[in-house]
Amino acid sequence: MTSGNPDLGAPASIEVLTTLKDIAAADWDHLARGLHTGPKPPEIKDVAAHPDSVSEAYHPPAMQAGAIGHGHNERDDSEHEAGESRREVPENTSEEDIDNPFISHAFLSALEESGSVGGRTGWTPLHLVARSADGRAIGAIPAYAKTHSRGEYVFDHAFAEAYARAGGAYYPKLQVSVPFTPATARKFLIAPEADPATIRPALINGLEGLRARIEGSSIHATFLTPVDRDAFLAQGFAPRMDQQFHFTNRGYRHFDDFLAGLASRKRKVLKRERREALANDITIEWVSGKDLTEAHWDAFFAFYMDTGSRKWGSPYLTRRFFSLIGETMAEKTLLVMAKRAGRAIAGALNFIGGNTLYGRNWGAIEHHPFLHFELCYYQAIDFAIAHGLARVEAGAQGEHKLARGYEPVRTYSAHRFADAGFQRAISAYLDRERRHVDAVQAELETLTPFRREQTTA
Repeated sequence: MTSGNPDLGAPASIEVLTTLKDIAAADWDHLARGLHTGPKPPEIKDVAAHPDSVSEAYHPPAMQAGAIGHGHNERDDSEHEAGESRREVPENTSEEDIDNPFISHAFLSALEESGSVGGRTGWTPLHLVARSADGRAIGAIPAYAKTHSRGEYVFDHAFAEAYARAGGAYYPKLQVSVPFTPATARKFLIAPEADPATIRPALINGLEGLRARIEGSSIHATFLTPVDRDAFLAQGFAPRMDQQFHFTNRGYRHFDDFLAGLASRKRKVLKRERREALANDITIEWVSGKDLTEAHWDAFFAFYMDTGSRKWGSPYLTRRFFSLIGETMAEKTLLVMAKRAGRAIAGALNFIGGNTLYGRNWGAIEHHPFLHFELCYYQAIDFAIAHGLARVEAGAQGEHKLARGYEPVRTYSAHRFADAGFQRAISAYLDRERRHVDAVQAELETLTPFRREQTTA
């Protein structure tokens, strides 16, 4: 990471955008790529090809490898085996992904243009852009005025209830996030020629001014990288911590290399689950790039609506959203489809970053044992190994992922309230909550399915 150019100084102005149509895609994406000046991420080619990493021990010849998503829990009838042990889990390194799809102009614009945010959705875009004296965009932060707490995946209903009991109005609040996307990503988008030491505080001051303008109770920044978290904490925000479950690719050449690192009983369970997921003549294919069609999106939207309606009542994303990402982000989109008797019955939507596969949504219109695990977790591992990706982020929550090779990783958010007394109370609460999360994290790290010798490598 470079230190930027201090000669540019502090931003000359902070501008509020109520739509990303007001900034050129190239200008926004220059900021989104930002301070990371490493090599261009590798191109993902020939996604539909059957990768060598797929093990024929549990895949029928007709199957093609693929992807990831997250969804409802499926019963895990296996137990943790004696001798499975703790391995050191690194801090979330998603900030290293210089090609994170969720902070791109295309993704955020698709949310706006599809009506998934804006209007009466309770997500009003209020993005901040910092400009230099000559008018160049040198920094930005995606932000939204919120009138509810849905679609954030960092639950603050207890905050809202406490605020109401104290006689205050919790909404509107100001949310720094990517809507409906529990994936860690940089929120301070800073041009490589700019100085982050001046841009970050200026953008935070801009957020505070914006909060005052909308008469909001608070500012919440979620799924932060450690660098961004520290910038918010330096400005008086209270830290919050949670965990997700990610797969780490430790240089595996094949899925069987990953299996070899598991305790024997776990290895047998995974193989059995993969066999049973495809037992009813189910085949799986990857679809990406120019191969994505409106027919694929029609089928997937039916899956999405079925799962979303059962889980949270009103799915967040509109049908138009999927068409837009198919038009603008096809090469960064991976759709994994399960078929039976020639009919699509389930699917998982993923986005391909520079070094990470991000699982987002999943759904099914037929339910088969372990099909969710196959589409959302095992296929994701296959894809990451086949394409040299460093990790898989499989969405929010889900301790059932632990037994399937996904390890606990911390996630971070930061919160600041206009009312100083409430801020003190929330900070004390979050201190206690973090101690609990730390204890849970330590316990989860002892329950990974890897062989003991693997944990000390």
